Amino acid sequence: MNALTVTDLTATYGPVRALDGVSFEVAPGCVTAVLGANGAGKTTLLRTLSGLVRPIAGTAHLGGTDLLRTPAEEMTRTGLAHVPEGRGVIAELTVRENLRLGALGAPRGRRGRFDLPRIYELFPVLGERRDQVAHTLSGGERQMLVIGRALLAEPEILLLDEPSLGLAPRVVAQIFALVRDLVDTDGLTVLLAEQNARSALSIADRGLVLGLGRVVADEPAADLADDVRLRDAYLGN
Repeated sequence: MNALTVTDLTATYGPVRALDGVSFEVAPGCVTAVLGANGAGKTTLLRTLSGLVRPIAGTAHLGGTDLLRTPAEEMTRTGLAHVPEGRGVIAELTVRENLRLGALGAPRGRRGRFDLPRIYELFPVLGERRDQVAHTLSGGERQMLVIGRALLAEPEILLLDEPSLGLAPRVVAQIFALVRDLVDTDGLTVLLAEQNARSALSIADRGLVLGLGRVVADEPAADLADDVRLRDAYLGN
């Protein structure tokens, strides 16, 4: 299992510096929550690590792999899987067909922790709806589907962007509990970008707080949860 190491990462959107010298490390087998208000740089950070945004400076390595020199379409081969914000599924395909697409990106020879039966075990509702087309699913079921699809690529590290967005609290709690279990049981590493700081910190080992593209804090999750001043200034909940 490899650590993710990011050093002085800088990225822009036009004249806006969305990431400004961001440095941190994600330890293997843990959840690191990336927190901050809208516009803090959370989504840009995940998109840059997965090759969707090209930075103007800095480095990012997953073990010995230089992520910033890896094309986005090759990223799953490195052991990184990205679940973007928005629960993007192929609406016309069935649940099973959507899931099988994830397995196409699995690196050859990697130990198979996840297959279709395991995904159905993790998300029983997907097993029940395996032959339904994806557009018939609820928002929570679609979120489960995109996470399941990403797991079938056999990642070392999973990037999750705002998985709680627009979901009922009960569903959020279910998904976050599953993420924590994947770390504890399967040794998965998770980088979780969330505006819902309270829920994210409840399952995280470490928290990284961004403010206007810069690292404001990088501390154990329990310490961040107890820091009232930081919470009021940057997290909002």
